[in-house]
Amino acid sequence: MSRTLLPGKPYPLGSTPSRKGTNFALYSAGATGVSVCFFDESGKQIDCVQLRERTAFVWHGLVRNIKPGQRYGYRVDGPWDPEKGLRYNSAKLLVDPYAKAITGDVDWKAPIFPYDVMSGDDLKRDDQDSAAGVPKSVVIDSNYDWEDDCSPETTLSDSVIYEVNVRGFSKSNSHVDEKLRGTYAAVASEPSIKYLKMLGVTAVELLPVHHFIDEGHLVDRDLHDYWGYNTLGYFAPMARYSSSGDDGQQVREFKDMVKALHKAGIEVILDVVYNHTCEGNEKGPMLSMKGADNLAYYRQVADKPRYYMDYTGTGNTLNLMHPQVLMLVMDSLRYWVTEMHVDGFRFDLAATLARDEDGVSKLSSFFTVIHQDPTLQTVKLIAEPWDVGEGGYQVGNFPVMWAEWNGKYRDTVRRFWKGDEGLLSDFAYRVTGSSDLYQSDGRKPYASVNFVTAHDGFTLTDLVSYDSKHNEANGDNNTDGADNNDSWNMGAEGPTDDAGINELRERQTRNFLATLVLSQGVPMLCGGDEVGRSQRGNNNGYCQDNEITWYDWKLDPPRQRLMQFTTNLFQLRAQHPNLRRRKFFQDRTIRGSVVRDIAWYATDGEEFREEDWNAGWQRSLAYMLNGKTLGVTDDDGKPVTDDSFLLMVNAAADGVEFKLPPPPADTPWRQILDTQNIEDPFAEAEIGDKVILSGRSMRVFSDGKKAKAKT
Repeated sequence: MSRTLLPGKPYPLGSTPSRKGTNFALYSAGATGVSVCFFDESGKQIDCVQLRERTAFVWHGLVRNIKPGQRYGYRVDGPWDPEKGLRYNSAKLLVDPYAKAITGDVDWKAPIFPYDVMSGDDLKRDDQDSAAGVPKSVVIDSNYDWEDDCSPETTLSDSVIYEVNVRGFSKSNSHVDEKLRGTYAAVASEPSIKYLKMLGVTAVELLPVHHFIDEGHLVDRDLHDYWGYNTLGYFAPMARYSSSGDDGQQVREFKDMVKALHKAGIEVILDVVYNHTCEGNEKGPMLSMKGADNLAYYRQVADKPRYYMDYTGTGNTLNLMHPQVLMLVMDSLRYWVTEMHVDGFRFDLAATLARDEDGVSKLSSFFTVIHQDPTLQTVKLIAEPWDVGEGGYQVGNFPVMWAEWNGKYRDTVRRFWKGDEGLLSDFAYRVTGSSDLYQSDGRKPYASVNFVTAHDGFTLTDLVSYDSKHNEANGDNNTDGADNNDSWNMGAEGPTDDAGINELRERQTRNFLATLVLSQGVPMLCGGDEVGRSQRGNNNGYCQDNEITWYDWKLDPPRQRLMQFTTNLFQLRAQHPNLRRRKFFQDRTIRGSVVRDIAWYATDGEEFREEDWNAGWQRSLAYMLNGKTLGVTDDDGKPVTDDSFLLMVNAAADGVEFKLPPPPADTPWRQILDTQNIEDPFAEAEIGDKVILSGRSMRVFSDGKKAKAKT
């Protein structure tokens, strides 16, 4: 079949349909020739057209009569010299790095490797056609009626983030249409949105939805990638999560989901993986960028370009020092904001993105470009502030526009409630917004995204139930996953029928949740923790796309109690700006008098002294949040005030007697939360001037005339 080819345009990159046909544009500096090949639904190649125009290293052409829904791929000719990092091989079909939709799976038994796999010699070129084993790019119709959609624009300080896997969230939910479960449409369904609204989250943070593939060793074990950190395409929504088809329908279904969530006032944040791709190292497959321009897209070892720099533990690192690769990342980010209407991004292993030749740098080109981009000024930017390279742990070191997953918060809160000594001072910093990390560079408490658990590691239920990991189902002899998750239990692994042990585990779970939600900063809840989701001790569920990781929605009474407890906590936070401050605590002068924002107390009701902070044996304290000194004004310019709160925590095994300090106002303290109370932790109670704070428990008091936590 012969098709008419016009010169077309070098930008935008990727495939762009019009009434004349479809424009194709691919960057490749070292190529000697580029062809775009077309396939039918059976995978048969029906035509191949050579792109003759080359502008600024972009090969381009407009092919007549190519319409949305057409499957295609590239073949790139060029020198084969792996010792110099050159790995061009036109026998290998390539997915368009700018593909807006991708269909099909990788066949690991097909010749998808550019070298001779039988000998294992990556210097020896393999000339077998890989097309049958490579997913295909799809031309899409980008037209969509967004109606009156707009972002909820929830301020970060008011946000509650719910980290969730698209598939696992609904796969076992009997309230969702069975044909939709595990898809974008299921997240957008009435039962799902009703639940999210009831819980009180303001944003869903979706585990990666950029199109990813299953690794070969997982396929061999009959397992599948569940988390999605194995990206093939940075513009294409994952086809596996579509209920309506994968020839472009996944794009429309994703947009439908975003529109439905926005209508309910819920934002969409994407977990994005711009640090590496699924193509691995020199022994990895050739599926896209490696064959388009290996030297441009990936970072090679300086004096041995045959090999790849690996700051991610996956075999390769994307080369954001190259302007074309930086452009790809920025084009992708802008696409998801402008065309897909997402509200923000969480950047996986974000330290890698900031690496230049000297290491991680605040002055890297990535940060520079992000900061001047008008489109990205309006969305949430959240960093996972570390990678696996030298000097990669960068918590507290990201620029002023960024929020961060606060790994120090997670570690400190876990160790504190576990009962470790010497943590009071660090615990105090973490629950008050981590001013030691974020205040000096102009950031606010909401730069700290607080979390106790996330997708990577134990669920909250497993954290308080297991001494050690149980990853046997992953097929690596339980050697994968972190060895130290600061787990806390009662000395017996797994669930038990012993009522006392179960009660104590429930209490510890409530302690973690109450600490998380009532800390200054932005709480991020790992999806399912609010209903006691367990992975049976698996702390590395990346390959368990099954009942191990899927959310179990059949709730017994303890799990129902936990869900209601979490809901009440989020309601309490939403009702009180004192629990979600926009500024760090500081002393203020009001009408000539110095007023304390926050005060710390020992068990005798006296303010903490220096020796109290340094007492290693000390595991309990109280702190008062003064609601009359929020330091912000409303839209009319009037100072915002709120109830004051007194929070008591005791991580020791034994109870302690606390003398209550006087409240800031004349209204007496009223108890509004006790994590020891299993049946009704939010039961309100008048109290005297002393209380017994049970071992491993937390109490909260308010000076409000009417407590507002219970519904």
